[in-house]
Amino acid sequence: MAVVFGQLLISASLAAGADAKQGPPAVPIRAARVIEKMVSDQIALIGTAEAVAESTVAAEVAGLVEYFPINEGDYVKKGQLLARLKSTYLRLRLKGALASRDSIQANLENAEKELNRLSELKKTKSIAEKNYDTALYAHRALLKTLVQRQSEIEQLQYEIKQKKVVAPFAGFVAKEHTQVGEWINSGGAVATLLDLSAIRITVDVPEKYAVTLSKQGQVRVELRSISNSPITGRISAILPQGDPTSRTFPVRIRLTNPEFKIKSGMEAIVTFSLRDKKKALLVPKDAVVTTGNNRLIFSVTNGIVMPVNVKILGYYDGNVAVAGNIKSGDQVVTRGNERLRPGQPVQILE
Repeated sequence: MAVVFGQLLISASLAAGADAKQGPPAVPIRAARVIEKMVSDQIALIGTAEAVAESTVAAEVAGLVEYFPINEGDYVKKGQLLARLKSTYLRLRLKGALASRDSIQANLENAEKELNRLSELKKTKSIAEKNYDTALYAHRALLKTLVQRQSEIEQLQYEIKQKKVVAPFAGFVAKEHTQVGEWINSGGAVATLLDLSAIRITVDVPEKYAVTLSKQGQVRVELRSISNSPITGRISAILPQGDPTSRTFPVRIRLTNPEFKIKSGMEAIVTFSLRDKKKALLVPKDAVVTTGNNRLIFSVTNGIVMPVNVKILGYYDGNVAVAGNIKSGDQVVTRGNERLRPGQPVQILE
């Protein structure tokens, strides 16, 4: 029995030794080659995000505010009511104008019948010319009066309609300029609206760089208060009027903002690609691992990974230009690099 137990101990010891020689199992990863390529120089500048549209909505007619259903921060749709002004006096005037129009129309019908009757008599010379002319001029006067009254009615209807101030576009209420019970003059401010469905970023670019940019050129935008992931945008305008003191020119970048995460006034870091080109080592952006303030990649040699500290030089279409102890053709880990340790064996998946 003792012999058997001793043999078991020896077998276990040999198995443990074999496992120790094998080491930890290889970790499955995906890898890519470092490539050398000509890329543009880049410059990063700070800009400010702005709403693509900002409007202080005004009342077209004067009046007393009797209904004001919005609050600052509310999202309103295009055509939604912002304020309603009291229209009692206009409605009373409209009622009187409608009654007057009906009366004029009735008189005009009688005048038209009389004119037709006298016209027949005139053909047979049964009436004096003066009587016919009097009926004709009376008919024309009533026609003009009817047109005038109809114009007055349409004006009153228009003014009543303008007593309702509606949103000219969908957006957020940034500021209230009135309240219930206040009198608004014609052209008086009701509310300020911001359209955040798209964002315009304005960057003041030094003139030596501004002249190298082109409209519709692609840029990289970082809004660090929202996310560490960059956004791709395009230059929408390079303004021709610069600041003579700082020698900078405003450059506008437009971004979509479907979830309204980007707010007006946020800081944006915009990276521009310039005309000058240079050679750079590129790796996929997924190969870069962030550890605190450091950036590193895992290089694969003979199935073993080792970390290499790198410096980020720029971003190019999903790739990152880096500087460090690497060369073109080296293999770097692009998937599965979050938990790797120096010297760990790996298995590259196809």
